[in-house]
Amino acid sequence: MIRPRELGLMTSGRAISHSEESPRSHARFLHGAQLWVALPDGHRHTEPRFEHHADLPVVTAPGLAATLILGDLDGATSPGTAYTPIVGADLALTRGADVRLPLEPDFEYAVLSMSGEAHVDGVPVLPGSMLYLGCGRSELPLRAESDAGLMLLGGEPFEEELIMFWNWIGRSQEEIEQARRDWTEGTRFGEVKGYDGAPLPAPELPPLPLKPRGRVR
Repeated sequence: MIRPRELGLMTSGRAISHSEESPRSHARFLHGAQLWVALPDGHRHTEPRFEHHADLPVVTAPGLAATLILGDLDGATSPGTAYTPIVGADLALTRGADVRLPLEPDFEYAVLSMSGEAHVDGVPVLPGSMLYLGCGRSELPLRAESDAGLMLLGGEPFEEELIMFWNWIGRSQEEIEQARRDWTEGTRFGEVKGYDGAPLPAPELPPLPLKPRGRVR
């Protein structure tokens, strides 16, 4: 069970199967964030694993509580396993907060607005929108017009080119085609135990070759 301000971290590695289920009794709407992190070439065939961290470090300042999801922030370190220099933090701001969060100048950053009304480096960010911040920043000014929730995302720029299709990430068209065969044939990805249902069928590949994407984090 993953509760608010907790981390469920799945590392797919060479291949993994999983199911995601809501509790039998739950609110009509569930609120959360699912983030994908690309594995560098030297680690992308690692053994698959799952981590659940219920106790995450919290960085505080007047009007700010930053739950550190992954990586390092202001001297705190998340227990989650990371394969590249990275940071992810859940920022809870109270109305009237006016703070500056320390950043790593070599990191590339963005802020995702989850709730409330906040200004990030003087720019208003509304719920459901993301503000790209780029690199070269040593701090980030934050100001809240109301109680607000943001996610700070960042890390060293990821220069490897990737191909993404459905639930697969590869470095070539051939790798994606092989992943689809393995999934369809029930090999390599393993089997989910205890789930009452069939595996999701894989979609057909598009007629045109898949194009790689650079600078994906």
